[in-house]
Amino acid sequence: MNAPLRRVGVVVMILFGLLFANLNWVQAYKADDYRTSDYNGRVQVAEYDRKRGNIEAGGSALAGAEDTGGQLRFLRTYAEGELYAHVLGYKPVNGAAVGIEKTENEFLAGTSDQLFADRLKDMFTGNQTAGGNVLLTLSQRAQETAFNELSNNRVGAARGAAVAIDPRTGAIQALVSMPSFDPNPLVSHDSSVAEAAYEKYRDDRNRPLNNRALAEVLPPGSTFKVIGAAVALENGITRDTRIPAGPVYRAPTSGTDIRNAAPSICPEDEVTLIEALTESCNTGFAKLGVQFGAAKLKEKAVQFGFEDEGLNVGRLGEDGLPVAPSRTGDIQNPDGSDDQAALAQSAIGQNNVRMSPLEGAMIAAAVANNGSQMRPYLVQQLIGPDRTTNYYNAAPGSCGSRSAPRWPGTSRP
Repeated sequence: MNAPLRRVGVVVMILFGLLFANLNWVQAYKADDYRTSDYNGRVQVAEYDRKRGNIEAGGSALAGAEDTGGQLRFLRTYAEGELYAHVLGYKPVNGAAVGIEKTENEFLAGTSDQLFADRLKDMFTGNQTAGGNVLLTLSQRAQETAFNELSNNRVGAARGAAVAIDPRTGAIQALVSMPSFDPNPLVSHDSSVAEAAYEKYRDDRNRPLNNRALAEVLPPGSTFKVIGAAVALENGITRDTRIPAGPVYRAPTSGTDIRNAAPSICPEDEVTLIEALTESCNTGFAKLGVQFGAAKLKEKAVQFGFEDEGLNVGRLGEDGLPVAPSRTGDIQNPDGSDDQAALAQSAIGQNNVRMSPLEGAMIAAAVANNGSQMRPYLVQQLIGPDRTTNYYNAAPGSCGSRSAPRWPGTSRP
């Protein structure tokens, strides 16, 4: 055999070797990904043959399934439309699920390892046992109140969010993002209807598909003063200690005055700490921020939950809906010293401070719970298709090593 043929033979052998290696890699490492892909048509048909489990709150099914008798047998339905949309999410025919539909997909679809016994029984009986059911922590009354108040707010705002937490447990009682959306057309078996609905929501300038309660951070304003008050309380100041205030304050190196929202708010040279917090005194808290420094303000913010990049809400200890981390931002000069102008603004929740609505609720809950901050969660219980087998019960716990400060007994009004 001449040299050119030998070279061709070597190349062919190498190509066959690479093809064989790739085939084994696909079978060994990628088979599950391809088998469970949202874009695998055979998986879709098989998945819709099994009735998807309910997502429930307060004894009512918020997400259920309707038998259509078609090739895709069961249609996902959302009884309350927009009301719970940002918690439930949706499970489209083509594409990935979002919300609780995503985080609890395997249990709802009946493919979870926890439901193996049901699938094994089906092999002998020929039945298709439904998926498992997810029970949420939400209070129907709280959710409806938050939704209605945001929808009919007095200032005509089109965008906003509201979160309510049980301070004792961390159970989320209400979670609303506005504007909301109706998930029902997004899960239509008619792809043209689903695509039109998605495009409509995607192109809306108010971005209704965004979960503002969890995924967006904004300047918190005066709600951040709770953290400044905690710094003061842990550094020798009590609720009745008089602190500098006044109608206007210009921090060192600043070219801008800080004023209160109204002339009637703490115009005196001094007010007590509790008066400053109750009246939301900008000048008083700006001066406290400069007095105690950026390091203490940042440290206390972390204790309340700022800078947490791993926070999510769903099942405790499991993956859930991701929460955007809240940040105190940069408060330093190039030489590393405090930028006192930025610090004064940061102390009243301005400058580069950014906070999610959930974080704001967590701060309020920590204060209400005497300084103990509980980890927030949305999933209360997982029950089997037979509704008698319990696979998960939430066990409330604190936020681990990161917890809010213990507020002295004199700190609360």
